[in-house]
Amino acid sequence: MTSATLSNLPILGWFVRRGYLQGVFWALMICLVSSTNDVLMKFLGERLHVVQIIFFRFLFSALTVLPLMLRHEKNLFKTAQPKTHALRAIVGALALGLCCLSVNIMPLAENTAIMFCEPLFFLPMAYFLLKEKVDKDRWIATLLGFIGLLVIIQPGLDSFRCEAFVPMGAAMLFAYLCVMAKRMISTEHTLTLLFYFGVGTTIFAGLFLPFFWITPTLNELVFLVFLGIGANLIQVCLFRAYAATDASALAPFRYTEFLFAGTFGFLFFGQVPELSIILGAGVIGLSAFYISYMETKKENKG
Repeated sequence: MTSATLSNLPILGWFVRRGYLQGVFWALMICLVSSTNDVLMKFLGERLHVVQIIFFRFLFSALTVLPLMLRHEKNLFKTAQPKTHALRAIVGALALGLCCLSVNIMPLAENTAIMFCEPLFFLPMAYFLLKEKVDKDRWIATLLGFIGLLVIIQPGLDSFRCEAFVPMGAAMLFAYLCVMAKRMISTEHTLTLLFYFGVGTTIFAGLFLPFFWITPTLNELVFLVFLGIGANLIQVCLFRAYAATDASALAPFRYTEFLFAGTFGFLFFGQVPELSIILGAGVIGLSAFYISYMETKKENKG
């Protein structure tokens, strides 16, 4: 059923129409599904190795995209950038590996707060690698975000945790993935990107799988399937959100993921965020509100 068909239905049609409230709904869904995936990886990481989680996560991700690839009128299996797909898969496997490791060695809220620094890494990458023009407001927002990150990790103090470099490394790699995707999206279909990313990462993780194999239980296998579906669902929600309204207007809602992570961490694992984490996340969130406000203001003027 297409978006055009759904738009004619009284209830379901609301979700596929353009509008600010629709965009907010899908942005909140991104945060909810992402936090749920973190919970699944934490549960799975109690017994299974990171390599195994990555392998099955991307395997089921690719398998759920395959029917959509086959149903499409165009031949989406053709690609003009096979080497870039391969590199993106390797970077993606490393990024998710660090992400999976971080949720198993750190509280969910703290991990999520540090992962918020992904846009802070993306901005200088966009400037140096994509040659994009970065104005003063974006640099101010980036600096403010890094201050929030310093509040969380507290370098030089006794409370400093070396584990913080794990989600920071994941955020940096995810930012680089965004740079690669932005370069590829002009010639590659979205489904092609999703499919080859899933296949490539599965193959890469599969090379190391025999060294870390543990037979999953039925419950773990179900969790792994949902993890793969959730990975694609995040992308679907992202596309729906940006189709509904301007991306800059939705940026602040990205930080509701901290609320979901804190809630899930408390409910499932008894984790209570420290004051420094809450303050740091607030400063990082403030940087997003600032840049969102300035970008929206510029768009309205234009």
